[in-house]
Amino acid sequence: MPAVSKGDGMRGLAVFISDIRNCKSKEAEIKRINKELANIRSKFKGDKALDGYSKKKYVCKLLFIFLLGHDIDFGHMEAVNLLSSNKYTEKQIGYLFISVLVNSNSELIRLINNAIKNDLASRNPTFMCLALHCIANVGSREMAEAFAGEIPRILVAGDTMDSVKQSAALCLLRLYKTSPDLVMMGEWTSRVVHLLNDQHMGVVTAAISLITCLSQKNPDEFKTCVSLAVSRLSRIVSSASTDLQDYTYYFVPAPWLSCKLLRLLQCYPPPEDGAVKGRLVECLETILNKAQEPPKSKKVQHSNAKNAILFEAISLIIHYDSEPNLLVRACNQLGQFLQHRETNLRYLALESMCTLASSEFSHEAVKTHIETVINALKTERDVSVRQRAADLLYAMCDRSNAKQIVAEMLSYLENADYSIREEMVLKVAILAEKYAVDYSWYVDTILNLIRIAGDYVSEEVWYRVIQIVINRDDVQGYAAKTVFEALQAPACHENMVKVGGYILGEFGNLIAGDPRSSPLVQFNLLHSKFHLCSVPTRALLLSAYIKFINLFPETKPTIQEVLRSDSQIRNSDVELQQRAVEYLKLSSIASTDVLATVLEEMPPFPERESSILAKLKKKKGPGPCPCPSWRTERGRGAGSSTEGRTAWATPPLVPRPMPPLPPRQLTCWAFVRPLPLARPLPAPAAYWWMCFQRRGLRQLLPPGRTKKASSEIWNLPLRALTPYWSRLLVTRSKGPDSEDSAPPLPESNELLSKFVCKNNGVLFENQLLQIGIKSEYRQNLGRMYLFYGNKTSAQFASFCTVVSCPGELQSHILLRAVPGPIPLPVSVRSAPHEVR
Repeated sequence: MPAVSKGDGMRGLAVFISDIRNCKSKEAEIKRINKELANIRSKFKGDKALDGYSKKKYVCKLLFIFLLGHDIDFGHMEAVNLLSSNKYTEKQIGYLFISVLVNSNSELIRLINNAIKNDLASRNPTFMCLALHCIANVGSREMAEAFAGEIPRILVAGDTMDSVKQSAALCLLRLYKTSPDLVMMGEWTSRVVHLLNDQHMGVVTAAISLITCLSQKNPDEFKTCVSLAVSRLSRIVSSASTDLQDYTYYFVPAPWLSCKLLRLLQCYPPPEDGAVKGRLVECLETILNKAQEPPKSKKVQHSNAKNAILFEAISLIIHYDSEPNLLVRACNQLGQFLQHRETNLRYLALESMCTLASSEFSHEAVKTHIETVINALKTERDVSVRQRAADLLYAMCDRSNAKQIVAEMLSYLENADYSIREEMVLKVAILAEKYAVDYSWYVDTILNLIRIAGDYVSEEVWYRVIQIVINRDDVQGYAAKTVFEALQAPACHENMVKVGGYILGEFGNLIAGDPRSSPLVQFNLLHSKFHLCSVPTRALLLSAYIKFINLFPETKPTIQEVLRSDSQIRNSDVELQQRAVEYLKLSSIASTDVLATVLEEMPPFPERESSILAKLKKKKGPGPCPCPSWRTERGRGAGSSTEGRTAWATPPLVPRPMPPLPPRQLTCWAFVRPLPLARPLPAPAAYWWMCFQRRGLRQLLPPGRTKKASSEIWNLPLRALTPYWSRLLVTRSKGPDSEDSAPPLPESNELLSKFVCKNNGVLFENQLLQIGIKSEYRQNLGRMYLFYGNKTSAQFASFCTVVSCPGELQSHILLRAVPGPIPLPVSVRSAPHEVR
């Protein structure tokens, strides 16, 4: 780089900077800057023959003012004019101003590009470097389009100086990161890879950054770099500090280049060539050996350089995961850093050992450091190091040490930092489930987890313990007893109440023989928590109460009194009010057989991957998960969700071509909640009964049960009406005995029952037609849309619908029909009915 002559000192700039520094207040500084801006503006406008030195000086002042935080809206053209100067200092200031102040979308980009082209073609290495630096700093797409083909040619040209090659490689890297679609190496690929053999270490260091980036996107095109990288790494590792004096940093030869070579090799699998692989293994062994040697300097720079190479080498060993000896050696050397006085080294050691723990070759070696890791979890002052220690404990856990690790993590959880508690809770829950020898220990662990960190126990955690208890008969009694004892604590977390309500509602009978946990004691214990809980938990407890009536008939008067209280049937929350009314009517009207059928024990959940593990993998917040209350769909079979029994996802209207059949009419019903909340909300089943009785529901009931079943069904929850409803929906206008009535699909009952607790989905489906429903409710008002889908390959030329509206509901329902046929054969394109 040319030396700056004495005359280039720009005395005027020095005076201006001195004046700014001597200002006593912000107002004085602004006044001085405004005065200077006015002077510069007048010079640029008035003096057309301004020499290069003056332009350079004024442009420097503008740049300094900009760096002080003031806007600059002129002087850009003068900076562009400086690019055409033959003096280095003037050209340098012009490029500096453009790199800092010119926007990538500026109108001056074309002029700047022309100046850059001239400098790149000048073959002056100084000017070429300035131009390449400007391209890299601006990095606009227009510059990439203009120079993406020129820079690779400069990079691989034989007559290009080493300093220019370094700048060209880094400039090309910048353009590739901003506009990868414009930087096409093509014919230059092999020549760029061979820069790894360049004699100049600076060129190799710059080129390897470019090659690493390109290899990550196009590994096959640059796979020849592996052998060259191993060869270069071998030469560096086997050299002495005196061999590479210009690139030796505190007795460590070329540490930056060594790290980059090791990082490049991590983009590829182990070399297939035996000679190359053997040479690489020898290099890695040498690096591990040198890390054990006594330090040649006590300065921290020496240890930092050595450790940087060591950790990159260990990362490569972990990446290959094919050399047992190297993996064990790496683990042992990392173990030495676990108690190092440098926090950063302890952090890196824990982080690397987390990955080593997943290898079959080094897992046992990692486990030998369990006591050190537990001590780090308890005593480390840096929260990030404690988090890595928790991660390592999670990674090294297996059946032999699961109880110890879970106990230590629970112990730490009581005093853990708030930022990592949720993740710790998930890990404890996963380990307890994965390595549970007996599920009584699992139940104890999860309940203890809720007690210690209830606020951080997500829904997935307590959903999972419910699923496991329901699926395993041998632990149900123990779970009921344990959760009963946990609920007796004066301060009980709401998640514990949820688990207790669910388990006691299902399996409270297993501990009812003990006078200390009699049915009334269980009920009073749960009800003592009722007023302290949120609405969803109260709704779950109401479901537990109705379950108690089925399990323990002697509790029926007490529970009915609770359900009959004004705080329930006149509750301001519509969900609690509706549950209270439905459950009260169900317990009062339904026979023992109907009650036992509706409130039967939850069936086992199908075995699937734990939702807790999925959440930990995704590192996201809790997703939508259905509440496992008993107002849910039953008997879904093996295809149901493990998260609950409610089908929340709307089944898609999938067209399936079928043979054309004659068109038909379909009678449909609409249900809304039009009554004001000032009075008790009647059970929804009453509305359905009023709708059904006009269609002759009694004709659809089983023989011999017409009268009795009619009175029973009147006040049943909606779920209990599913069999009758599905039979009625398939009745055509011609009558239930018509020959061409198409039967519903086997899953019709399943489609209907899910509307107990959701508003949208498929209402009815058979081989000809699919009816979808979409509804919304606000307080005491509701709106419902019905969608009709033709599933046949033929058109419905005479399709029409009939809506039956009983007189009792006329004053509450507003009906609008959209007449006309549905011409499309396999799609839903209209909403024939809107019901309010």
